Amino acid sequence: MNVRNKSYFADRFLDDSYSEETRRHVISLTVARLTSNACFRFAPPFLASISDDFNISLSRLGLALMITELAMGISPILGRWVDLLHRRTAMAGGLLAISGAATIAAASPSVWVFVLGILLIAVAKFIFDIGLASWVNDHVEYEKRGRVIGITETSWALGLLIGVTAMGLVASASSWRWGYAVGAFSVAILGLVVATRLDAHDVAGSQRSRNTIKHKMPLNGYWIFGAMFFLMAASQTLFVTFGSWLEDEFGFTEAGISAVVFGLGAFELLASVTSARRTDTWGKERSTIFGAALILPAGLLLTFGHNNAVLGLILLGIYLLGFEFSIVSILPLAANLIPESPGRGLGIVLAGGTLGRAAMSFGGTAAYDKFGINVPSFIGAVCAAGMIACIVAYGRTAHGMS
Repeated sequence: MNVRNKSYFADRFLDDSYSEETRRHVISLTVARLTSNACFRFAPPFLASISDDFNISLSRLGLALMITELAMGISPILGRWVDLLHRRTAMAGGLLAISGAATIAAASPSVWVFVLGILLIAVAKFIFDIGLASWVNDHVEYEKRGRVIGITETSWALGLLIGVTAMGLVASASSWRWGYAVGAFSVAILGLVVATRLDAHDVAGSQRSRNTIKHKMPLNGYWIFGAMFFLMAASQTLFVTFGSWLEDEFGFTEAGISAVVFGLGAFELLASVTSARRTDTWGKERSTIFGAALILPAGLLLTFGHNNAVLGLILLGIYLLGFEFSIVSILPLAANLIPESPGRGLGIVLAGGTLGRAAMSFGGTAAYDKFGINVPSFIGAVCAAGMIACIVAYGRTAHGMS
């Protein structure tokens, strides 16, 4: 039987030039990543409720989150290790571990057990993400990866639009703990789906990684490391503070914040879909800069327009839209820095992102506690400018070397 005659939902987005394996599994892997992103992204919009439950300040909880991010500095080592695993093992194992970690967060009797759960979610999600990125590298040519990564990256926006919104509505009806419980159940189901549906023989790249583990990151690759640092810092400084801003300045409840999260997810989804269609055509570097160019003015305008709820929410949506467009566009660059060991290269770059999130998990919440949302939004604009500078520097060195 000719496998090309089979019809998959992904055929609406990917033509026959993409492998049958890619078209068969990309949608289920995207849905799996949706559930993992929902668990990962649930805490920041509801930090005010979580800090109240543990009877601590927002900045103290932000400090605890910073510690978890710093612990993720081991990601380059994790990336190298995940390169040695079968792709199915990395993805299914990562999802099941996220479920267990979310359960720990839901049942946490103290803030430090909660932080442990958050840390384990981050580690397990990293394992899944590296497995997925390596799987894409195995099956898709570099020139076509922007579209496939764009499809899988819609899970970041959908994780917010569908996952965090649903978990938030559960939290508004009960508590944030039950929100995590729903997330843990969902991601466990998808972990079992990946474990049973992905082909057992699909281990392409694992042996190659064993033989090429000594390949090093090119020096100009550290410009991408820096770009990821600034991009994640820009995202985190507002993502850990906007829920408190809406609650403190406009009296939003958890249900109201969930509605805002739904709207922000729609903005991010628009960016993901657009990036999936345009990144390969426009070029990955140019597309990354385009997204950051939306963050910069939105952050500056929010610094002065934060007292108006409608204007503030529109600017917040544009800000996160720019972030989503940039992150979708930069991931193919990161995964291709060390072609022989994509997990290792991506792990190094994601370590930069982890450091950016760590800096703003505490820096953003501390700035909010002292000044309000205007300072975190200004910091985000500055970080966007830093990100643009890094991508420009990378482009110059890469073109000069070619």
